[in-house]
Amino acid sequence: VLLRALGYDEEQHPGFIDRVVNHFDFLEGQWDKERDLAPTQEEALIEIYKRARPGEPPTPDASRNYFENAFFNPKRYDLSRVGRYKLNRKLGPEIEKLEALFGLSDIERPDPGQSVLSRVEVLAATTYLLNLAAGEIGYRLDDQDHFANRRIRSVGELIQNQVRIGLSRMERVVRERMTTQDVEAITPQTLINIRPVVAAIKEFFGTSQLSQFMDQVNPLSGLTHRRRLSALGPGGLSRERAGFEVRDVHFSHYGRMCPIETPEGPNIGLIGALSTYARVNPFGFIESPYRKVVDGKVTDEITYLAADEEEEYVVAQANTPLDDEGNFTDERVLVRRSPTSASLSDLKLQLERDVFFGATTEISAVPPAEVQLMDVAPRQIVSVGTALIPFLEHDDANRALMGANMQKQAVPLIQAEAPYIGTGMEARAARDGGEILLAEGDGTVTEVSGDHITVEYDTAGSAGRGNGAGSGPRRRVHRLSKFRRSNQDTCINQHGRVFEGDRVAAGDVLADGSSTEHGELALGKNLLVAFMPWEGYNFEDAIVLSERLVRDDVLTSIHIHSHEIDARDTKLGPEEITRDIPNLSDDILADLDDRGIIRVGAEVDPRDVLVGKVTPKGETELTPEERLLRAIFGEKAREVRDTSLKVPHGESGKVIDVKVFSRDEAHELPPGVNQLVRVYVAQKRKISVGDKLAGRHGNKGVISRILPLEDMPFLPDGTPVDIILNPLGVPSRMNVGQVLEAHLGYGAKWGWGGADPA
Repeated sequence: VLLRALGYDEEQHPGFIDRVVNHFDFLEGQWDKERDLAPTQEEALIEIYKRARPGEPPTPDASRNYFENAFFNPKRYDLSRVGRYKLNRKLGPEIEKLEALFGLSDIERPDPGQSVLSRVEVLAATTYLLNLAAGEIGYRLDDQDHFANRRIRSVGELIQNQVRIGLSRMERVVRERMTTQDVEAITPQTLINIRPVVAAIKEFFGTSQLSQFMDQVNPLSGLTHRRRLSALGPGGLSRERAGFEVRDVHFSHYGRMCPIETPEGPNIGLIGALSTYARVNPFGFIESPYRKVVDGKVTDEITYLAADEEEEYVVAQANTPLDDEGNFTDERVLVRRSPTSASLSDLKLQLERDVFFGATTEISAVPPAEVQLMDVAPRQIVSVGTALIPFLEHDDANRALMGANMQKQAVPLIQAEAPYIGTGMEARAARDGGEILLAEGDGTVTEVSGDHITVEYDTAGSAGRGNGAGSGPRRRVHRLSKFRRSNQDTCINQHGRVFEGDRVAAGDVLADGSSTEHGELALGKNLLVAFMPWEGYNFEDAIVLSERLVRDDVLTSIHIHSHEIDARDTKLGPEEITRDIPNLSDDILADLDDRGIIRVGAEVDPRDVLVGKVTPKGETELTPEERLLRAIFGEKAREVRDTSLKVPHGESGKVIDVKVFSRDEAHELPPGVNQLVRVYVAQKRKISVGDKLAGRHGNKGVISRILPLEDMPFLPDGTPVDIILNPLGVPSRMNVGQVLEAHLGYGAKWGWGGADPA
């Protein structure tokens, strides 16, 4: 009936439905029953209308309008560019087969930009389902977890949706006002109110699950947060409803989403990280890069493919041996490809023979001439955080997951130190983390100071900001970030790496950030490790530490806390920020300036006053003594109470910055607030018992004891070790990478340098 309603009846396409039924013989019984039910297009439309709207009288016009509106009206629905692209990919081959199989001529193919279905697509979808039911080769049910069927909605698209909501609310208001206001008096100003649009955008940034405060513990945590993929949030899943299938690693994640980096806990598998070399195409699908292989020779031409496109090729692994010319050296190459036959009966046979690799991937060895593509690098499978783990291939996946996640929690130390054993990703990760300062072009360093570096670039064009190339040298002052507070209270501090008179080229490191050394990511320290028990103090992953690390500030970090206070209008009068605070001695107020705000550089301890503030108290019955004081000193003895900002318990440090915002100076402040003061206190924290230490292989522990240097075990030459780990932490956790790193690191200490790429 549906096919006839679409126009494939006997009048327009004689014998077409008979040919379809003959092809799919399992339809014959049903066809015999329904052959004479609604034989023409008009009757078929009426039949559908009767089923859809049972109470209404079915007329030919009403039936046709209902059907056209439901399927082919652009105002009713919009497939969007992505929907059109997916439909063309899914049903394009099926439309091609219609002519060959069923003799259907004059097929009206859909336009490339058509936002609704076409008649032939509804027909193609029907025949696809029939082929699927018949168990034909090459037809399979869609997998909702396949990356061909999941796309990324980026920031722009999410904001676009919010703006659309805001504009639709605004449209409603405008329509209401147009009906109520006088036509002569209407102006655009009286009609349009932009508040709904602003409110919708603010609501997104203020309350959406997907609008997050950037993780800024160290440069790596910021970089991975920006590359995060989430299946949660509006339009996504909820933690409670998501089952195992959604969270599982899927073969289409290969080179697109990291199989290792994901949180532990309720969000496992729902939040992931973009793989190292993956990119997002204009439709929102993740693409991975591959090298083209021509006649068994690997070329340097790179092609990016989405998950469904990759299945059409035979792909070799990145570590397949090649000679200098790029030819495969082995007679047979291990590849992955779509199975040659994937009918349901074949899959059952594969299952019985235990050679089943899933409905879409088959691993096999083929001659080099059959290979079409090759992975670009082994690390394209994993994310940036995971690619920074040396000897990743020797670690159990669960421990690698912990290692990748814990690198993001490393606090920047006073003196950064690049790892002896890296993976070759450190420099790139540091650059893309955005905390190091790079030269914009070729030039000469003319001045270096603590807070700025001046470079004279050879040409204005080379610095990227001039009036075009060849317009003579140009001087540029690069300001350094000094002791800036991050979102997580860690310290962002840049320091110069060049000297006056140095020549620099474009992309050279001018200044290091908080966790980088010479432009390389430096999240931790190279310590001398002993794997041995020590009087039970490293039982259950506890760690014994040398006092040298405390004394020499090896593991010392700086944390910057922001304390703020505001002066408001109260019912009894305005609050006042002042140095004149009742019942406090001059010694306590010694570091406050005449405004009542602490001076920059002052050392503060718990309960010290940072900003003096008094709040009016309610008038009470005065005693004779108070009346006398009031008479002598006038207003001075008025009723106020001390509501000053004080350093919280357990905190101390040095005041490094003070910011004052005042309504009198036209600063934007919340309603009722006259003045706001922010004080930044920097605190130096040494490593202590109870702190957590971790390696890059998920080998974490808590410090149980800090021993004097003379009590630490030592090497044959008398060098005491820095840290004692429990040897039982290795075999059961299956993270042997830490032992290999310790051996290689010991070699590096004596002058051998190396990296182990993931």
